[in-house]
Amino acid sequence: MRFLLVIREAAIPGTAPADPLKSLPLAEPETLLKTSGYQVFASCQETQIRKRIKEIDAAVLDMSIEGMQRWGTVLLKWKALPLLWWCSPETASSSLEACETEVPVDGLLSPSMTASELHWALHFGANHFFERQTWQNERAQLVSRLEERKWIDMAKSILCDVNKVSEAEAYDLLRKRAMNERKRMVDVATSVVKAHQQLKF
Repeated sequence: MRFLLVIREAAIPGTAPADPLKSLPLAEPETLLKTSGYQVFASCQETQIRKRIKEIDAAVLDMSIEGMQRWGTVLLKWKALPLLWWCSPETASSSLEACETEVPVDGLLSPSMTASELHWALHFGANHFFERQTWQNERAQLVSRLEERKWIDMAKSILCDVNKVSEAEAYDLLRKRAMNERKRMVDVATSVVKAHQQLKF
């Protein structure tokens, strides 16, 4: 992970700019990341970010939780990438009421981190991102299989009722039809269920 995008809250439409009186002279994410050896592209313009999204390895969001929800959704539409929160006193205090909010954050960075701490936080954030991606893919596959199973079970039930056969025989009928038509079994099952629903009217 070498090329990082930094997005600041001040640029998010509808959010109030940070109060300069509350700001402490802490290192900005761009400065700290550059001095730690990372390439940084700092922007808050969607058009600029979208043009360079393919190059970006991870996004560092310097903003409140509410802002992270918006930007997280926008970024993940364009590219799946690790999202890290720049947790400064300012962003943390503005986010206290939003603790229960679900945001796809893979790690935290803070202004007080050393170069090695930043490196490890980014490393573990990337690992967390890949684990989350794997879990989401597995979940999507399981949901798809359950949906397929539902169609196949409904079709078996219809075939049992209409043809007066057992469940095993109905399953064999579906399987043979799928093989003959060179279709997936779930597609044949779906067509059986939909045809039966149309005949009921």
